Amino acid sequence: MSDSVDYRRVLIVLPALNEEQNIEKIIAEVKATLPGVGVLVVDDGSSDRTSLRARESGAQVARLAVNLGVGGAMRTGFRYAVRNDYDIVVQVDADGQHNPADVPDLLRRLDDADLVIGARFAGKGDYKARGPRKWAMTVFALVLSALSGEKLTDVTSGFKAAGPRAVRLFAQHYPAEYLGDTLESLVMAVRADLKITQVPVAMRMRAGGTPSTSPVKSAVYLMRATLALVLAIVRRKPRINVIEAA
Repeated sequence: MSDSVDYRRVLIVLPALNEEQNIEKIIAEVKATLPGVGVLVVDDGSSDRTSLRARESGAQVARLAVNLGVGGAMRTGFRYAVRNDYDIVVQVDADGQHNPADVPDLLRRLDDADLVIGARFAGKGDYKARGPRKWAMTVFALVLSALSGEKLTDVTSGFKAAGPRAVRLFAQHYPAEYLGDTLESLVMAVRADLKITQVPVAMRMRAGGTPSTSPVKSAVYLMRATLALVLAIVRRKPRINVIEAA
């Protein structure tokens, strides 16, 4: 995708859970950095004023009645994109860790790929994982690299750009299970013959508020992530009949 990309074709999806402290700043930054993009905040069952702040900031808002997790929020975003004629969907965290200034780099790679990952471990920035989480990420990257035929270093990144074929696929089948939005979605893309690549990005510190993860979730990350990957690989290939559409 050239530097003259029409941002009106691009939808930025911000899954958000209790992000009232951050959401206004993030939306303002997205609009300033990427003029003309569509912005959809998917309020994933927040108990605070995330939806109100997002609407006041000029974003479209889809409010989920219950917390579905990032996978469920993104599935809502992909379906919104298809219904509203967006060709490209970019997932950006609502906590400020993803820099909107990196989005053009992701979009440019959609010239020769269907799904582009913003990779934290590809030579840019100083983000580090430790302990079992690091070991798991390394193993998962090796597995997904072998499956995709492309060297991938960060397959659990939530910073991704999906081109037209990926948008149509994910609007139908995006997984909502734990880690489905990362590992299973990549396996699904590979099995649908979509091309996956990555670009290096630098993660920022969380802008404020409380992370949605917890020490308990971190402690069981390795076991649950391994199970998620195994299930994604053995799960029956979904019937896909729209991704070849013009």
